[in-house]
Amino acid sequence: MVHSIPLPCGRRALQMAVAAAAVAGLLLWFLLPGGPQAPGGRVTLATGVPTGVYARYGELLKQDLGHDLPDLDVTLSRSEGSVDNIRKLVSGRAQFTIAAADAVATYQVAGGRDATGLRACARLYDDYMQLVVPRNSKVRSTRDLKGLRVGVGADGSGVQLITRRLMRAAKLDFDRDIHAERVGIDTMPRLLESGKLDAFFWSGGLPTTAVKRLADRFPVRLVQLGDLVKPLHAQGRGSRYYRAAVMPADAYPEAQDDRAVKTVAVANLLVTTDRQDPDLTRAMTRTVIDSRDRIGREVHDAQKVDLRTAVFTDPLPLHEGARRYYVSAKP
Repeated sequence: MVHSIPLPCGRRALQMAVAAAAVAGLLLWFLLPGGPQAPGGRVTLATGVPTGVYARYGELLKQDLGHDLPDLDVTLSRSEGSVDNIRKLVSGRAQFTIAAADAVATYQVAGGRDATGLRACARLYDDYMQLVVPRNSKVRSTRDLKGLRVGVGADGSGVQLITRRLMRAAKLDFDRDIHAERVGIDTMPRLLESGKLDAFFWSGGLPTTAVKRLADRFPVRLVQLGDLVKPLHAQGRGSRYYRAAVMPADAYPEAQDDRAVKTVAVANLLVTTDRQDPDLTRAMTRTVIDSRDRIGREVHDAQKVDLRTAVFTDPLPLHEGARRYYVSAKP
């Protein structure tokens, strides 16, 4: 019979300590996928108007960043939309922002300040252009807006950028053929409901809270924009980022009579600059991808964000930090 020889107490204690350290190290590795030294500091994320999808997406992303990067202080900055967001980014008033691809391309074509330094972290979700009118309106296409009071989005918004192009595609003069009210989604629904607007344009994810709330309390209808896709594409480089799209029947059930509505859509990008730290950008990109399901429960289109589509950030190249993340995340 072979008897085991008991280890001296000191040696046994040392082995137990080594084993405990190994377990602790594994736990730390699993709990901190980005490594033991997660990026910190302060950043500002420019979003949009309070009742828009940009703002809600930013709020939810900030929550997830607080969990993933506890040493990072994130400030959300409201804005008028894509065009305003790009200005904030290049001026240093924001380090990250959300902007539509058409607004980015237009800024590049115009030779905007530091345009060559813009970089993308991810393609997010698509914005759908929405033309909202009272249910009893005679408006059936953009061409029917001639002479009417139309909400076109605030100056500096991506909504107004697209609206101007839609007017041109419909052979209408933005400055002469409509009475343009340059206000945002925080104001347009109320003006339509009170009879001070005949129609308004909005570009946002589906559903946009402000439009949904309006449809819940006031009879409205969505007007198709599908007939303008080809003339939009004929307007040059900044317009080639629009695609034919369909708003599903359940986007705004009260406003669509259970019917899909043809429209145009454009991709949104998470944008930064080439000056941004690669480690921070990599961590930000990882959180955007990992938070898809949670954010998608409130911002439905965010459910479409994944590794297969996030890298298609035309017209911007990927930031080096984002590129590193996608390379490391490949299965």
